Amino acid sequence: MTDTSGKTVVLGFGITGRAVVKALVSRHKSVCVVEERFTEKSKKEALESGAEVVDATTDDFHWGDLLKGCDQIILSPGVRDSHQVFDSAKDHGVPILDEFDLAREWDDRPCAAITGTNGKTTVVSLVVAMLNESGIRSEAAGNTEIPLVEAIEDTSIERFVLESSSFRLAHSLDFSASPAAWLNFAPDHLDIHDDLEAYEKAKLKIWDGIGDPAEAIANLSDPVVASHAPKGCTSFGTDQSNVRIKDGFLVFENEEVIQLDRIKRSLPHDLENAQAAVAVALRSGANLKACANVLSEFSGLPHRMEFIGTQNGVQFVNDSKATTPHATISSMRAVSQVTLIAGGKNKGIDLKVLRNLRPENVVAIGEASEEIQEIFQNICDVKQVSTMREALEVSVSITRSGGTILLSPSCSSFDWYSSYAERGDDFRSLVHEYIGGNQSG
Repeated sequence: MTDTSGKTVVLGFGITGRAVVKALVSRHKSVCVVEERFTEKSKKEALESGAEVVDATTDDFHWGDLLKGCDQIILSPGVRDSHQVFDSAKDHGVPILDEFDLAREWDDRPCAAITGTNGKTTVVSLVVAMLNESGIRSEAAGNTEIPLVEAIEDTSIERFVLESSSFRLAHSLDFSASPAAWLNFAPDHLDIHDDLEAYEKAKLKIWDGIGDPAEAIANLSDPVVASHAPKGCTSFGTDQSNVRIKDGFLVFENEEVIQLDRIKRSLPHDLENAQAAVAVALRSGANLKACANVLSEFSGLPHRMEFIGTQNGVQFVNDSKATTPHATISSMRAVSQVTLIAGGKNKGIDLKVLRNLRPENVVAIGEASEEIQEIFQNICDVKQVSTMREALEVSVSITRSGGTILLSPSCSSFDWYSSYAERGDDFRSLVHEYIGGNQSG
């Protein structure tokens, strides 16, 4: 067994794990990488990183032996709450950290943070744009392509905006970011967290670093978020909130930020995201004009109610990022006469809440197709398919002019695809192929 005395053990060698190892090695720290799903490519990269490498799938691997004398463990996002590393770390008195903790140990520039079941990436993107428009050099980090330990290498950045997933919050030893927003809460990631209570507890850590209650940004229209919101928080989402919709304007406290008809993305969930972004940005030093400019120009991110095109009176919308029922329900409020393409790999979530929806048709995809079929069989016509191409073909054949074909799966993509983005890209490509083929014919 590898001697790990005085070492940092890094569990997982994905995007975050690679960045953590690189950051530690560059600071001349002793590192041991542990991975349970090595590919040939990732193992080669790990061996070349300057760290020791341990394959946790070998017969002689034991966490107890590995952790003797090591200083700390950095977990990659997505480690299950039930993973044996937690008990072993407790037995050996070894602290478990997230990469946030490591980055904050090395860098004290201000960080804002965003969490929520849905909307994190969009709100982070808006806040970063609003701050940069205000002349405050900012960058998104965390649950993105750029972990915070990597982002801090850029010395020109004045403020970081952290996309904070429950995985990262749950494992952070001393999470500290202010202002910090909690957007919403709905069942998710129950394949990773022990239960819904553990998921909620992880989200609540978003406000651990708040000094002034006004730095806590809370959606009071969400009952779970509202139940935890500190007195004196900066609220949004209701008519009485600090940030609200009033008389055709988005208003912050007593100041009009922007007319609603100037906001480029103005579906109900878009307006909630806009309110949250304005609250975080202004509490981080942005100005009103910058916030208004960004909202007037922001056309949305890919795979989030992304309009693809129209053919024969039917519009096509890519909402592949909707990996929970909560997200699909929110998206369905914005469209009518819907053929819903739903399914994928269930993350341990009860999908039965989808019974409240009333689509005209449902096309069921992926591992959860039987579950989707059962949910909607007494509500509307349901077709099960085995590929995305078939899903599109069937949807086109059953959707009337004036309707919408909406890919909003309520499930993760990891049965057919490597990511929600790959799933959305495939759907978009097939739609373009269909529209182009019909136009040329």
